[in-house]
Amino acid sequence: MRARYPECDGIVARDGVEIRYERYGRGRPAILLLPAWSLVHSRHWKMQVAYLARHFTVVCFDGRGSGGSGRPPEPAAYTDAQFASDALAVMDAAGIGSAVLVSVSRGALWALRLCAEHPDRVLGSVFIAPTARLMPPLAERRVERFDEVIDHPVGWQTYNAHYWKTHYPEFVTFFAGRIFTEPHSTKQVEDATGWALEIDGETLTAAHLGLECCDAASTRRRAARLACPVLVIHGTGDAVRGYDEGVALARCTGGALVSLAGAGHFPHERDPVRVNLLIKQFADRFRR
Repeated sequence: MRARYPECDGIVARDGVEIRYERYGRGRPAILLLPAWSLVHSRHWKMQVAYLARHFTVVCFDGRGSGGSGRPPEPAAYTDAQFASDALAVMDAAGIGSAVLVSVSRGALWALRLCAEHPDRVLGSVFIAPTARLMPPLAERRVERFDEVIDHPVGWQTYNAHYWKTHYPEFVTFFAGRIFTEPHSTKQVEDATGWALEIDGETLTAAHLGLECCDAASTRRRAARLACPVLVIHGTGDAVRGYDEGVALARCTGGALVSLAGAGHFPHERDPVRVNLLIKQFADRFRR
Protein backbone atom coordinates (compact mmCIF):
# COMPACT_ATOMS: atom_id res chain seq x y z
CA MET A 1 0.00 0.00 0.00
CA ARG A 2 1.09 3.56 -0.62
CA ALA A 3 1.99 5.47 2.53
CA ARG A 4 -0.13 8.36 1.26
CA TYR A 5 -3.56 8.58 -0.30
CA PRO A 6 -4.29 10.97 -3.17
CA GLU A 7 -5.81 14.38 -2.53
CA CYS A 8 -7.91 13.74 -5.61
CA ASP A 9 -8.26 11.21 -8.37
CA GLY A 10 -10.35 10.85 -11.46
CA ILE A 11 -10.75 9.62 -14.98
CA VAL A 12 -10.25 11.66 -18.14
CA ALA A 13 -11.47 10.32 -21.48
CA ARG A 14 -9.77 10.86 -24.83
CA ASP A 15 -11.26 9.44 -28.03
CA GLY A 16 -13.23 6.93 -26.02
CA VAL A 17 -10.26 5.72 -23.92
CA GLU A 18 -10.47 6.36 -20.18
CA ILE A 19 -7.27 7.34 -18.36
CA ARG A 20 -7.16 7.04 -14.57
CA TYR A 21 -5.03 9.58 -12.67
CA GLU A 22 -4.17 10.60 -9.09
CA ARG A 23 -2.90 13.85 -7.58
CA TYR A 24 -0.91 14.16 -4.35
CA GLY A 25 0.49 17.08 -2.36
CA ARG A 26 0.25 20.82 -2.83
CA GLY A 27 3.81 22.05 -3.23
CA ARG A 28 5.52 23.68 -6.18
CA PRO A 29 6.51 22.85 -8.80
CA ALA A 30 4.31 20.01 -9.99
CA ILE A 31 5.91 16.69 -10.92
CA LEU A 32 4.26 14.48 -13.51
CA LEU A 33 5.25 10.81 -13.16
CA LEU A 34 4.69 9.42 -16.64
CA PRO A 35 3.62 5.86 -17.38
CA ALA A 36 6.13 3.33 -18.61
CA TRP A 37 5.30 0.58 -21.10
CA SER A 38 1.78 -0.83 -20.74
CA LEU A 39 3.22 -3.90 -19.00
CA VAL A 40 2.97 -2.12 -15.62
CA HIS A 41 0.70 0.56 -14.20
CA SER A 42 1.47 3.58 -12.02
CA ARG A 43 2.07 1.50 -8.88
CA HIS A 44 5.68 1.19 -9.99
CA TRP A 45 6.05 4.80 -8.76
CA LYS A 46 4.93 3.85 -5.24
CA MET A 47 8.36 4.58 -3.73
CA GLN A 48 8.42 8.06 -5.27
CA VAL A 49 4.89 9.31 -4.60
CA ALA A 50 5.00 9.42 -0.79
CA TYR A 51 8.38 11.16 -0.62
CA LEU A 52 7.98 13.65 -3.46
CA ALA A 53 4.46 14.64 -2.37
CA ARG A 54 5.93 16.06 0.86
CA HIS A 55 7.61 18.75 -1.21
CA PHE A 56 5.77 19.02 -4.53
CA THR A 57 2.45 18.44 -6.23
CA VAL A 58 2.71 14.95 -7.73
CA VAL A 59 0.48 13.58 -10.48
CA CYS A 60 0.64 10.06 -11.89
CA PHE A 61 -1.64 8.05 -14.15
CA ASP A 62 -2.09 4.54 -15.48
CA GLY A 63 -0.95 4.39 -19.07
CA ARG A 64 -3.46 3.15 -21.63
CA GLY A 65 -3.52 -0.63 -21.61
CA SER A 66 -2.80 -0.92 -17.87
CA GLY A 67 -4.27 -0.45 -14.42
CA GLY A 68 -7.53 1.44 -14.25
CA SER A 69 -7.17 2.90 -17.75
CA GLY A 70 -8.76 1.61 -20.93
CA ARG A 71 -7.35 -1.17 -23.07
CA PRO A 72 -7.98 -0.32 -26.73
CA PRO A 73 -7.22 -3.29 -29.02
CA GLU A 74 -5.69 -1.48 -32.00
CA PRO A 75 -1.94 -0.62 -32.21
CA ALA A 76 -2.74 2.91 -33.43
CA ALA A 77 -4.02 3.67 -29.92
CA TYR A 78 -0.53 3.11 -28.41
CA THR A 79 1.69 5.54 -30.29
CA ASP A 80 3.94 7.95 -28.43
CA ALA A 81 1.64 10.76 -29.60
CA GLN A 82 -1.32 9.09 -27.87
CA PHE A 83 0.56 8.73 -24.58
CA ALA A 84 1.75 12.35 -24.77
CA SER A 85 -1.79 13.57 -25.43
CA ASP A 86 -3.01 11.54 -22.45
CA ALA A 87 -0.42 13.31 -20.30
CA LEU A 88 -1.64 16.73 -21.40
CA ALA A 89 -5.26 15.75 -20.73
CA VAL A 90 -4.32 14.53 -17.25
CA MET A 91 -2.44 17.76 -16.51
CA ASP A 92 -5.48 19.78 -17.54
CA ALA A 93 -7.84 17.65 -15.45
CA ALA A 94 -5.54 17.88 -12.43
CA GLY A 95 -5.16 21.65 -12.79
CA ILE A 96 -1.46 21.53 -13.67
CA GLY A 97 -0.24 24.19 -16.09
CA SER A 98 3.39 23.07 -16.28
CA ALA A 99 5.40 20.34 -14.61
CA VAL A 100 8.70 18.58 -14.22
CA LEU A 101 8.41 15.31 -16.13
CA VAL A 102 9.80 12.07 -14.75
CA SER A 103 9.83 9.03 -17.02
CA VAL A 104 11.23 5.53 -16.95
CA SER A 105 11.94 3.08 -19.79
CA ARG A 106 9.59 3.64 -22.75
CA GLY A 107 8.11 6.65 -21.00
CA ALA A 108 11.12 8.49 -22.42
CA LEU A 109 9.34 8.52 -25.79
CA TRP A 110 6.30 10.42 -24.50
CA ALA A 111 8.50 12.71 -22.43
CA LEU A 112 10.58 13.62 -25.48
CA ARG A 113 7.47 14.42 -27.49
CA LEU A 114 6.06 16.60 -24.72
CA CYS A 115 9.35 18.47 -24.28
CA ALA A 116 9.76 19.07 -28.01
CA GLU A 117 6.19 19.90 -28.97
CA HIS A 118 4.77 21.46 -25.79
CA PRO A 119 7.67 23.35 -24.19
CA ASP A 120 5.27 25.69 -22.41
CA ARG A 121 3.97 22.75 -20.36
CA VAL A 122 7.40 21.34 -19.39
CA LEU A 123 9.79 22.84 -16.85
CA GLY A 124 12.39 20.10 -17.13
CA SER A 125 12.61 16.36 -17.65
CA VAL A 126 14.17 13.44 -15.76
CA PHE A 127 14.75 10.29 -17.80
CA ILE A 128 15.31 7.07 -15.82
CA ALA A 129 16.70 4.07 -17.75
CA PRO A 130 15.38 5.52 -21.03
CA THR A 131 14.28 3.21 -23.83
CA ALA A 132 14.70 5.66 -26.68
CA ARG A 133 16.08 3.34 -29.40
CA LEU A 134 19.12 5.54 -29.90
CA MET A 135 21.54 2.61 -29.67
CA PRO A 136 21.48 -0.95 -31.03
CA PRO A 137 19.91 -3.52 -28.71
CA LEU A 138 22.06 -5.41 -26.24
CA ALA A 139 23.80 -8.46 -27.69
CA GLU A 140 21.54 -10.90 -25.85
CA ARG A 141 18.45 -9.25 -27.39
CA ARG A 142 19.52 -9.66 -30.99
CA VAL A 143 17.82 -13.06 -31.13
CA GLU A 144 14.39 -11.39 -31.02
CA ARG A 145 12.03 -12.10 -33.93
CA PHE A 146 8.79 -10.46 -32.86
CA ASP A 147 6.55 -11.56 -35.74
CA GLU A 148 7.92 -15.06 -36.33
CA VAL A 149 6.57 -18.31 -34.88
CA ILE A 150 9.51 -19.83 -33.01
CA ASP A 151 9.49 -23.39 -31.76
CA HIS A 152 10.57 -23.63 -28.12
CA PRO A 153 11.80 -20.02 -27.71
CA VAL A 154 14.21 -19.24 -24.89
CA GLY A 155 15.44 -16.01 -23.33
CA TRP A 156 14.79 -12.94 -25.43
CA GLN A 157 13.24 -15.09 -28.15
CA THR A 158 10.14 -15.02 -25.91
CA TYR A 159 9.79 -11.31 -26.77
CA ASN A 160 7.45 -12.52 -29.48
CA ALA A 161 3.83 -11.85 -30.45
CA HIS A 162 2.90 -15.51 -30.86
CA TYR A 163 4.49 -16.45 -27.56
CA TRP A 164 2.69 -13.66 -25.73
CA LYS A 165 -0.65 -14.93 -26.97
CA THR A 166 0.07 -18.53 -25.95
CA HIS A 167 2.50 -18.29 -23.01
CA TYR A 168 2.08 -14.76 -21.65
CA PRO A 169 2.74 -15.64 -17.96
CA GLU A 170 6.02 -17.32 -18.90
CA PHE A 171 7.15 -14.22 -20.77
CA VAL A 172 6.26 -12.01 -17.82
CA THR A 173 8.35 -14.18 -15.49
CA PHE A 174 11.35 -13.90 -17.81
CA PHE A 175 10.99 -10.17 -18.43
CA ALA A 176 10.55 -9.25 -14.76
CA GLY A 177 13.78 -11.10 -14.05
CA ARG A 178 15.62 -8.99 -16.62
CA ILE A 179 14.22 -5.75 -15.21
CA PHE A 180 15.68 -6.51 -11.79
CA THR A 181 19.15 -8.00 -12.17
CA GLU A 182 20.35 -6.83 -8.75
CA PRO A 183 20.69 -9.40 -5.93
CA HIS A 184 17.84 -9.61 -3.41
CA SER A 185 15.17 -8.30 -5.80
CA THR A 186 12.54 -10.92 -4.95
CA LYS A 187 9.92 -8.42 -3.79
CA GLN A 188 10.37 -6.17 -6.82
CA VAL A 189 10.14 -9.13 -9.21
CA GLU A 190 6.95 -10.32 -7.49
CA ASP A 191 5.41 -6.85 -7.74
CA ALA A 192 6.25 -6.41 -11.42
CA THR A 193 5.00 -9.91 -12.23
CA GLY A 194 1.69 -9.31 -10.47
CA TRP A 195 1.13 -5.98 -12.19
CA ALA A 196 1.99 -7.40 -15.62
CA LEU A 197 -0.42 -10.29 -15.19
CA GLU A 198 -3.29 -7.81 -14.86
CA ILE A 199 -3.20 -7.37 -18.64
CA ASP A 200 -2.84 -9.93 -21.45
CA GLY A 201 -0.61 -10.78 -24.37
CA GLU A 202 -2.95 -9.30 -26.98
CA THR A 203 -2.92 -5.90 -25.26
CA LEU A 204 0.85 -5.93 -24.90
CA THR A 205 1.23 -6.87 -28.56
CA ALA A 206 -0.85 -3.86 -29.59
CA ALA A 207 1.23 -1.64 -27.30
CA HIS A 208 4.46 -2.91 -28.86
CA LEU A 209 3.25 -2.49 -32.45
CA GLY A 210 2.04 1.03 -31.74
CA LEU A 211 5.60 2.17 -31.03
CA GLU A 212 7.27 0.74 -34.12
CA CYS A 213 7.30 4.19 -35.72
CA CYS A 214 9.69 5.48 -33.05
CA ASP A 215 13.05 4.90 -34.72
CA ALA A 216 16.44 6.32 -33.81
CA ALA A 217 16.38 9.07 -36.45
CA SER A 218 13.05 10.55 -35.36
CA THR A 219 14.02 10.27 -31.70
CA ARG A 220 17.29 12.11 -32.30
CA ARG A 221 15.50 14.89 -34.17
CA ARG A 222 13.07 15.31 -31.32
CA ALA A 223 15.80 15.19 -28.67
CA ALA A 224 17.74 17.90 -30.47
CA ARG A 225 14.77 20.26 -30.11
CA LEU A 226 14.74 20.18 -26.31
CA ALA A 227 15.41 23.51 -24.64
CA CYS A 228 14.52 22.56 -21.06
CA PRO A 229 16.93 21.19 -18.43
CA VAL A 230 17.40 17.42 -18.64
CA LEU A 231 18.69 14.79 -16.22
CA VAL A 232 19.34 11.22 -17.34
CA ILE A 233 19.70 8.47 -14.73
CA HIS A 234 20.91 5.10 -15.98
CA GLY A 235 22.26 1.96 -14.33
CA THR A 236 25.39 0.30 -15.63
CA GLY A 237 23.78 -3.12 -15.09
CA ASP A 238 20.63 -2.46 -17.14
CA ALA A 239 19.78 -5.72 -18.96
CA VAL A 240 16.77 -4.31 -20.87
CA ARG A 241 18.34 -1.22 -22.47
CA GLY A 242 22.07 -0.83 -22.06
CA TYR A 243 23.82 1.97 -20.23
CA ASP A 244 24.98 3.42 -23.59
CA GLU A 245 21.35 4.36 -24.28
CA GLY A 246 21.36 6.79 -21.37
CA VAL A 247 24.72 8.19 -22.46
CA ALA A 248 23.35 8.77 -25.96
CA LEU A 249 20.20 10.51 -24.73
CA ALA A 250 22.17 12.82 -22.43
CA ARG A 251 24.41 13.72 -25.37
CA CYS A 252 21.49 14.36 -27.74
CA THR A 253 19.62 16.56 -25.29
CA GLY A 254 22.63 18.29 -23.76
CA GLY A 255 21.47 16.95 -20.40
CA ALA A 256 23.33 15.80 -17.31
CA LEU A 257 23.99 12.09 -16.78
CA VAL A 258 24.05 10.26 -13.45
CA SER A 259 25.40 6.71 -13.59
CA LEU A 260 24.22 4.16 -11.03
CA ALA A 261 26.86 1.46 -10.68
CA GLY A 262 25.38 -2.03 -11.05
CA ALA A 263 21.77 -0.82 -11.17
CA GLY A 264 19.23 -2.54 -13.41
CA HIS A 265 16.31 -1.23 -15.45
CA PHE A 266 14.10 0.04 -12.59
CA PRO A 267 16.50 1.78 -10.20
CA HIS A 268 13.66 3.88 -8.80
CA GLU A 269 12.37 0.68 -7.16
CA ARG A 270 15.69 -0.90 -6.19
CA ASP A 271 17.41 2.28 -4.98
CA PRO A 272 14.49 4.64 -4.30
CA VAL A 273 16.26 6.85 -1.78
CA ARG A 274 19.00 7.83 -4.18
CA VAL A 275 16.65 8.28 -7.13
CA ASN A 276 14.18 10.30 -5.04
CA LEU A 277 16.92 12.65 -3.90
CA LEU A 278 18.11 13.13 -7.48
CA ILE A 279 14.57 13.97 -8.60
CA LYS A 280 14.08 16.38 -5.72
CA GLN A 281 17.40 18.10 -6.34
CA PHE A 282 16.47 18.53 -9.99
CA ALA A 283 12.94 19.81 -9.24
CA ASP A 284 14.11 22.21 -6.52
CA ARG A 285 15.59 24.53 -9.13
CA PHE A 286 12.06 25.32 -10.32
CA ARG A 287 10.56 26.15 -6.93
CA ARG A 288 10.30 29.86 -7.73
